[in-house]
Amino acid sequence: MNRLTTSWIAALFLVMRLTAPVWATDEVNWKKVRVLVYTKNGKGYVHDNIPNAVLCIQKLGQQHGFTVDVSDQPTVFSETNLKQYTLLIFPSTNNDVFDTDGQRLAFRRYIEAGGGLVGIHSVMGTERNWTWFKRMIGGTFAWHPPFQKIRVNVIDTKHPSMQGIPAVWEKEDECYFTKDMTPGPTVIMANDLTSLNDKEAEKVKAARGSYTELYPSAWYYNFDGGYTWCTTLGHAKADYEDPLFVRHIFQGIGFVANQVRKIDIRKAYAESRDTPIR
Repeated sequence: MNRLTTSWIAALFLVMRLTAPVWATDEVNWKKVRVLVYTKNGKGYVHDNIPNAVLCIQKLGQQHGFTVDVSDQPTVFSETNLKQYTLLIFPSTNNDVFDTDGQRLAFRRYIEAGGGLVGIHSVMGTERNWTWFKRMIGGTFAWHPPFQKIRVNVIDTKHPSMQGIPAVWEKEDECYFTKDMTPGPTVIMANDLTSLNDKEAEKVKAARGSYTELYPSAWYYNFDGGYTWCTTLGHAKADYEDPLFVRHIFQGIGFVANQVRKIDIRKAYAESRDTPIR
């Protein structure tokens, strides 16, 4: 092998390393990961699965060596406090979860600074009147048919959060439909609408919009400087003791944690909750 060929191979290898997704090569150093599980709900329906989700994440922290803080107090949303967290987890939060626009701004600036968010189940119904939040999360909750057995299809079998998840996953859950959807999120798993019972077929047809057989149920989105991963699954309390669902959540946490390198508040630019997105 001549020197030119060797140099070309070395250059190609370097390009491959630089362009490969960080999650494909790096492993999470869990001892350096700290997460905040935020559980406050606004006025309206509150899921009874939240304590189960909290306990599940605390157990994962014990098993894998990462630190888990839990709070339902919106005062935790300050720049000084948030910068210590690798990512935030919103398990089935719903409606307005902040008391002030100052807290909303602190959350937004955390994301702009390179922070992460993992959203579970009814996170889609959180902060329904805040445009920036809906852009970040991919939309807002519209409606769901009754809890029932559904089929869930993995769209991206190579994605880290889909490893070990059946290509077709049958489980009891709620099929969430979304409004005010925004382009940007990458869908990695979808509900099979043909698996729904036909009791509310007309409402399903209206809610699905231009989608036909498959409707998004899990996605990720690198938005406004930060990293998000969301799943609409997880309605039942029993889910948080089901090894398959727990794996799904843990791998979502790992996917986000592996991208967050440093919370650099110098990258944050918003001066209010509604500052135009750059």
